[in-house]
Parts: sequence; structure tokens; C-alpha cells
Amino acid sequence: MEIESIKEPQSVYAFTVKNAKGNDVDLSIYKGKVLLIVNVASKCGMTSSNYMELNQLYQKYKDEGLEILAFPCNQFGEEEPGSNDQILEFVCTHFKSEYPIFDKIEVNGENAAPLYKFLKLGKWGIIGDDIQWNFAKFLVDKNGQAVDRYYPTTSPLTIERDVKQLLGIL
Repeated sequence: MEIESIKEPQSVYAFTVKNAKGNDVDLSIYKGKVLLIVNVASKCGMTSSNYMELNQLYQKYKDEGLEILAFPCNQFGEEEPGSNDQILEFVCTHFKSEYPIFDKIEVNGENAAPLYKFLKLGKWGIIGDDIQWNFAKFLVDKNGQAVDRYYPTTSPLTIERDVKQLLGIL
């Protein structure tokens, strides 16, 4: 009997996640795109500015190959208490966001989503492993590798240059 080896994921494309409607989404559909993966919350002091700036980035670069993947998380100050339907309604009604919103997840601890466990493996210096708060951002290149991690307080528009560089439009 052959023992099956446990293969470590090599990129974000190895993961399947649930969208906010409960459907499986194989992240390999994003191969060749630049991804900005963000843990979001509806009731955070940074909600409005982040959603507005994420929308601006998305509108400006979606046709160039940028995808924003938003993962609601209630681990920080219980600032994302709603159901997936409530979250979708909030984001779509208040901010008219067009990028995908996924199932509510945990980003820290033993119940952290496998995708986030993978993202946090990067070498991030003083930032450390754990996500500090809502709206932490991971920038992922076209090969599915996290190349940058930004603090929750980092404005999405301040990383526009990094996004453009990965898209090859500098």
C-alpha cells in the first residue's frame, strides 16, 4: 500500500474557497492575474475609505488583469457580525463593489482559512505571522505568489504603483 504524500500548496491557485453564496471557487481561475486579497469588515472605522479605494483600484485596473478578493472576517472587534447575505447587501448597496466577496472566514488561529495560513508563510519581517486587524492586504503576482503584505492602515491607493508594476504597466 502506497502512502500518499501530503503536498504543500505552491501558490494561491492550489486553494478552493467558498464565495458568499456558498459555492466553491477554485482560485486557479485567477491564473495570470494580479490579486489583492483583503480581509474586510462592515463596521470598522476603516471600512468606507478601504472599500472606496478598493473600488477605485478595481475600476482602474480590472481590465488590465487585477482582481480583488474580499474575505469578510469577524475576528477583530466583532466588526463583521452579519450573515453572508447581509455582508453582500451592505457591500453592494453602500459601495457598489463589483469584485468577488467570499464566505466569512477566520484569518488567525487554529481555525484560520487554509488560504490565509498559506499567505502568512511569507517572509514579512516585523509584521509577523498574524493578521493585525481588518483590511490587511496581500498582493499576489500572476504566478500566485504573495509578493507584498500591507498593514491594515495602508491605504489601497498607496499601493497602486506596486499593482501597476506587477501588471507590467509602469
